[in-house]
Amino acid sequence: MNDLFHNIEFVNPAAFLLFILLPFFIFWYIYRLRRRESYMTISTTEPIKGISSFRTRLYPFLPILRALSFVAIVCALARPQLTLKEEEIKAEGIDIILVMDISSSMLAQDFQPDRLQVSKEVAKEFVDKREFDRIGLVVFAGESFTQSPLTTDHRVVKDFMDGLQCGMLEDGTAIGMGLASAVNRMKDSEAKSKVVILLTDGVNNSGYIKPLTAAEIAQELETKVYTIGVGTRGQALSPVSRRSDGRYIFGMANVEIDERLLNQIAEMTGGQYYRATDEQSLEAIYAEIDRLEKTEMEITTFKRYSEEFRTFLIFGILLLLIEMLLRISVFKTLP
Repeated sequence: MNDLFHNIEFVNPAAFLLFILLPFFIFWYIYRLRRRESYMTISTTEPIKGISSFRTRLYPFLPILRALSFVAIVCALARPQLTLKEEEIKAEGIDIILVMDISSSMLAQDFQPDRLQVSKEVAKEFVDKREFDRIGLVVFAGESFTQSPLTTDHRVVKDFMDGLQCGMLEDGTAIGMGLASAVNRMKDSEAKSKVVILLTDGVNNSGYIKPLTAAEIAQELETKVYTIGVGTRGQALSPVSRRSDGRYIFGMANVEIDERLLNQIAEMTGGQYYRATDEQSLEAIYAEIDRLEKTEMEITTFKRYSEEFRTFLIFGILLLLIEMLLRISVFKTLP
């Protein structure tokens, strides 16, 4: 309802000055009513005390009908128009690939409930903000895998994120493999801006592609890489071994992130390196990347107008006719 009134404009707002006459009409009505009143002297009103009819109760509402009719007709004279807007959006979207570490160390509990779960939730919030961008998802541990190619169907990307678990791939941290898989997905991209967001909590110790080699390829393809190191400083409760049934055994372990390498990758490609030590700092990092990588949009607005004065005019005339019919029939009085 608020949106409806917000979209109504009046072509002749000066017509509302006629409302100044309303108090004079009320005064004139009361003056005439008092002049037409007649009096009769009787000894007592006890026999008719408490007696009333629907005519008696409804009669005072007659002038209200006429006043509402006057208000509706004035509104019609002001010529209300309903503004109907149409927007044509042309967006030059950015191609973004999220590269997420799913090695066993991502189960460390310095984030609650663990690094992987928090990283997934924050990444999904980031995806929701990138309405016009194509987004893909690459995961890595001891090897890498493209979970989702670049797509504008963000629901699919988030569904894949929900399904991410440690143990899906051979354990290890193949940063170079993860970055290379993402860059390979970018080679056919025609987007003016190409971005990779690489998130890890460890040191490259697996894979047959060196991280800096993958960074050089990203540089050649003009792909900007933002790197994020996830983990507290010092020690964290982390998986240290695994039982025969597949369950992890947790113990305190040093948090080791190759920040020098992640910084090099970011600098080579024109991106930035960030360190996230808790959920709040990770959210702030994604918000900063969202601010830095803005999608260019061109919005053209078309306006159409719908004349609404007829509704007010018909309503006003209808009220006036009802008032006149009631006055000459049900509420007819003798002079």
